[in-house]
Amino acid sequence: MIFYVELLNIWQVFMAWWSPIDKSIEEFIYYYPLFMAYIWMFGAIIFCLRYEWRKSSPSPFLSGKNCPPVSILIPCYNEGENVRETIGILQKQQYPNFEIIAINDGSTDNTLKILHELAAQHENLRVVNLHTNQGKAMGLRTAALLAKSEILVCIDGDALLSPDAVGWMVQHFVENPNVGAVTGNPRIRNRSTLLGRIQVGEFSAIVGMIKRAQRSYGKVFTVSGVIAAFRKSALHNVGYWSNDMITEDIDISWKLQLAGWTIRFEPNALCWVLMPETLNGLWKQRVRWSQGGSEVLLRYFQNLFRWSSRGMWLLYGECLISVTWAFLILLHLLFIPMEFLTSTANESLHDLSPSWTSMLLSVTCLLQFGVSLAIDSRYESQTGGVGRYYYWMVWYPIVYWLMNVSTTIVGTIRAIKKKRGQRAVWVTVDRGLREK
Repeated sequence: MIFYVELLNIWQVFMAWWSPIDKSIEEFIYYYPLFMAYIWMFGAIIFCLRYEWRKSSPSPFLSGKNCPPVSILIPCYNEGENVRETIGILQKQQYPNFEIIAINDGSTDNTLKILHELAAQHENLRVVNLHTNQGKAMGLRTAALLAKSEILVCIDGDALLSPDAVGWMVQHFVENPNVGAVTGNPRIRNRSTLLGRIQVGEFSAIVGMIKRAQRSYGKVFTVSGVIAAFRKSALHNVGYWSNDMITEDIDISWKLQLAGWTIRFEPNALCWVLMPETLNGLWKQRVRWSQGGSEVLLRYFQNLFRWSSRGMWLLYGECLISVTWAFLILLHLLFIPMEFLTSTANESLHDLSPSWTSMLLSVTCLLQFGVSLAIDSRYESQTGGVGRYYYWMVWYPIVYWLMNVSTTIVGTIRAIKKKRGQRAVWVTVDRGLREK
């Protein structure tokens, strides 16, 4: 009996010490996303006013004989159902001077057969076959070394590239020799389910807005793996893509910017992609993204001590705080049952009641979605705009915030446990359902 009394006393002393710390953690959990939402909104508005306002067509000098040649790289793994449509759409590019290099990376379906059939039909298509699954990074590296052009446009095997996308991206390389990469604007193709519709709003309100804001503030966390263009000499300067990073797009973005190259965002370079529409598929995708981000934070930490890398300090700090935020939420949730044991019923009910901070977060969330959809709606005028998906965004916090916290924790742990040098290879992903 004495032991339990002493244990209770120790617990009460600990909770007296822990309570103010937990209160600070709770305030950080609430105010951090609130603060970042306004940072992203203001940055996106600045980008819109500077680069998108009244801009409707590519520069005139990109039409005619003065266009630099472009190589479009398409790494493929089991893309038999998609690659024929992808290459067919590519042939409709308005850009006058381009070649296509399709890389079959050890596919186990009929991807290689289809690529050979397409190569016989299109003179500008070359096929590279890797007999075993080497990973997307190796496929891109191989194609880049074989490419004839200085400018490389990389898309996925299921992506549909807008006819004027190449022209929009090329102009950045022509205007500024320090531009090492240009990230495009992916749009969601499959919108027949709740998850698909929510992702339409997410890519606008979260992905698109963050890219605009980061570009306004100087550095971009990552190019879009599904649609990005690169300067070949910049890739050669940094050693191309890393074969042991699970997200080659995040890794190459940091390598380029740490080496002094600039990354730009071109919202007019549209690319229609398939996304997961099951919780299991979405979970695997987001864990992979989280792991890739954490791998980059771990690998390039020492590089940040160089004065030349000072431009990446704010971006690194923001990413590190985001990971910390997820773990603090987990820590806070773990202590909630313990707080119930040491608090009165009235205190517990008060803690669970709505507060002004919750209302402010909700209003800010809707405001963020509204601003981003207003900016992004011009790029989907032919599909009825994205404003009609505003209603579905009320489900975003429920579906994604909890999942993002969980995937960040799981992905970070995997990144810490992963052995350096372990090859990252292709995996089968959920491509969702197509609208008929």
